[in-house]
Amino acid sequence: MLLSFLINSIKVYKLTGYISLLCFKGYGKLSSALKVEWNNRGFSTFHALIVAFASLYLLLLSDEFDEKSHGDLIIDRTSTLSDMLLGFSLGYFLSDLAMILWLFPALGGLEYVLHHGLSMSSILLSLISGQARIYILMVLFSESTTPFVNLRWYLDVAGQKNSKLYTYNGIALFLGWLVARIFLFIFFFAHMFSHFDQVKKIFPFGFYNLIVVSPVLAIMNVFWFWKIVRGLLKTLSKARHKH
Repeated sequence: MLLSFLINSIKVYKLTGYISLLCFKGYGKLSSALKVEWNNRGFSTFHALIVAFASLYLLLLSDEFDEKSHGDLIIDRTSTLSDMLLGFSLGYFLSDLAMILWLFPALGGLEYVLHHGLSMSSILLSLISGQARIYILMVLFSESTTPFVNLRWYLDVAGQKNSKLYTYNGIALFLGWLVARIFLFIFFFAHMFSHFDQVKKIFPFGFYNLIVVSPVLAIMNVFWFWKIVRGLLKTLSKARHKH
């Protein structure tokens, strides 16, 4: 299953290049390095949309984690759909990490290597054990901010940094990050605390991985949020001076 998702990730990467060549006139004029990052971001946007919608469905719309609908522990609940989603996500992170390391540091620095490494370890442990699935899905939903990050980069490369769309996207990124990576992680830790009697029953390595990795990801989210706020204030200041 992982191999098939890995192969499909590569196909999506290549498809991004073909679509961009047809839809964006400036794509052919980009340098080889920019084309690689362009395709990589298209690939990450595709992954983000799939996992965000699927995670939202599993967490809120399905009854998989409804505490009143099942008798088993919430940390032990899993399904075929969530297995497929984690396999898909693992394939993405593995292929993306390989590209980051191959072209290091063009596609991202050590913080991206750390983020992907921690994410992969948590997903793999949950996939193998079938435990802590609810917390993995919460973290995967935070990928919903990725399309805004990528659109910001695309607009910059396309010379649209002074456009209204760039400003609106910056505001959307700020609000999305605040909800999906700040408020959601506050709820994440509150949920862990209120269900700690169940969390303690996760197998030892999985338990310590959850306890260690989630705060690290939360700190990284706060750090990136600070950079987003600074960038948004700079963009709004420029827009104000234009008028």
